[in-house]
Amino acid sequence: MTDVNVTFLGTGAGNCIYRNHTAIVLDCPDGTRLLLDGSSGNSLLRQGAAVGIMATDFDQVLLTHNHADHMGGLPFLQGQRTMVNPDGPPLRIYSTDESLDSLRSLCEATRMRSISIDKEGAKDHEGRPVFQWLPTLASRSVELGTSTHATSFLVDHVDGAVGWRVECNGISVVFSGDTRFSNGLVTAAKGARLLIHEALTTGEDGEATRNRLHSTSADAGRAAAMAGVKELVMTHIDSSLHADTQPLIDDARKYFDGPISVAHDLYAVCVGNG
Repeated sequence: MTDVNVTFLGTGAGNCIYRNHTAIVLDCPDGTRLLLDGSSGNSLLRQGAAVGIMATDFDQVLLTHNHADHMGGLPFLQGQRTMVNPDGPPLRIYSTDESLDSLRSLCEATRMRSISIDKEGAKDHEGRPVFQWLPTLASRSVELGTSTHATSFLVDHVDGAVGWRVECNGISVVFSGDTRFSNGLVTAAKGARLLIHEALTTGEDGEATRNRLHSTSADAGRAAAMAGVKELVMTHIDSSLHADTQPLIDDARKYFDGPISVAHDLYAVCVGNG
């Protein structure tokens, strides 16, 4: 495999009633598999199974922020990993201190086969590590595979929210996470092969969307154009636009003339060097 395969397990905004919450799988040419955000409840497990990806196929998570629709599924994911393979490696979570603190609190509340939780991670009832917390700093690269690394960057959402740029074999994929239009994101996405950007609504609802600390499709198109990316995929869609996403594409097209699509649950994209 020479391309990066991207699979969208969940593409809905927090209050969306038709789509699962955010979770994206990146399969890199060097064999590295990454999970970008952890959805909520058991939807991550169900959606993964629908495309043949089991809980034990995940070892590394890049978490963007601490909202429940982005991390609520991680205790269930790790619970299933431990149940199937008790001696497997811990699930490694890369994120900011703010997000990791919230995830620790979530694990303490749920106690999904984790009875010992501290600043380093979590252990099960037999003392085996099941979670490993790996704090990251913006602009600092993290090695994730033989030729895969990722860099986080600050975005305009809640405290500690970041986006991620993943590089593998010269292929770059950037995920905005949740954010308003962000110049920092534009800088981080410069020249990327693919930009995955949230687009809660169209520009017609711009003020209300920005007040909710989110982006419109116009914002996504503008960011893609300014960053000079080759392709834009929009996600984190509001219920009102689930059935007909063409207005999102039309809105982004006002700014970006490259390939544009709107992801849906189980949508897949193959990203090459071309």
